[in-house]
Amino acid sequence: MKGVRARVLGWGSYLPERIVTNDDLARQGIDTSDDWIVERTGIRRRHIAAAGECTSDLALRAAKRALARAGIGPAEIDLIVLATTTPDNTFPATATKVQAALGMTGGAAFDLQAVCAGFIYALAVANNFIRVGQAETVLVIGAETFSRILDWSDRATCVLFGDGAGALVLGRSDGADGAPGILSTHIHSDGRRYGLLYVDGGPSSTGEAGHVRMKGREVFRLAVTLLAEAAEEALGANALSADDIAWLIPHQANKRIIDATARKLGLGTDRVITTVHEHANTSAASIPLALATAADEGRFERGQILLLEGLGGGFAWGSAVVRW
Repeated sequence: MKGVRARVLGWGSYLPERIVTNDDLARQGIDTSDDWIVERTGIRRRHIAAAGECTSDLALRAAKRALARAGIGPAEIDLIVLATTTPDNTFPATATKVQAALGMTGGAAFDLQAVCAGFIYALAVANNFIRVGQAETVLVIGAETFSRILDWSDRATCVLFGDGAGALVLGRSDGADGAPGILSTHIHSDGRRYGLLYVDGGPSSTGEAGHVRMKGREVFRLAVTLLAEAAEEALGANALSADDIAWLIPHQANKRIIDATARKLGLGTDRVITTVHEHANTSAASIPLALATAADEGRFERGQILLLEGLGGGFAWGSAVVRW
């Protein structure tokens, strides 16, 4: 595919200092155990934001690391797109707090809400801004303090989530054959699935933030089907096969979902980036956290094809193909 596209210039991540293990949760009175959680989800621990530590704080730390890796200063950023379900305030956008904290005085900044698919949506938006020439350099962030909307008496949901942030700096690529860049993005939603995964609150419904509610079995079944379909759509759009994929970087919701999706695509676990055991489900932050973790470990080589995919409440889901 030829033409202007976005390419990855830098990456960064941040996890709160506090680590909560499965055994910690059991000791806190939650009716669960390490064996129960690991068997069903693969999760062993999660990071929890400190009191007073907001989504913007996590986002800012990840953003600074991504900018440092890219060698980019705040004055060079044209746009910040921050994917989050847990903003600091109802308004203004948490992205504007990050903008101010970075010392970025030009351009624009806004939040995007597509829950666990949020980073894929944000990547699509950023890529399109660059492709049509409305931005040269975009900071894309996924950041969440999901622990703030959990019902800690509901073991079906409270053991699944954690807090964190990941960020990418995207710049302009000429799109020459074989050049690094985002080859395509694909996003979808189906509001009929609203009741399977949602928060039972909000400013206009209850006036309170509410808590996560989920029908786990239905979500699991649909997640595997929809994620596999999104991955196949992305491969087809780029005339690629599963053999061409060096790494699958899925939303880190549940290891059983990750493994089942990989099997549907014919990918071995040695080609799947998995961090759910360390981070749990960090919603919009999970894909950039997984990507940054693998990149920091030196697992990606120039020219390799990465397949990103995510699904969240709404339902919202999507995929992206990136040449590293």
